[in-house]
Amino acid sequence: MKFIKKFVRDTKAATAIEYGLIAALIAVAGIAAMGAVGNGVKQTFNDVSKNLGQ
Repeated sequence: MKFIKKFVRDTKAATAIEYGLIAALIAVAGIAAMGAVGNGVKQTFNDVSKNLGQ
């Protein structure tokens, strides 16, 4: 029982979880941004390829 009370009062675990959630949010935002940039670059290369083929 003491272990459970000590675990509930421990704030280090809560801080670690918060940092983990922040890192996950940054990762999701980074993946979304890289996907958007990748699509833009792909479109640019396709346009250049079309123009060079004419």
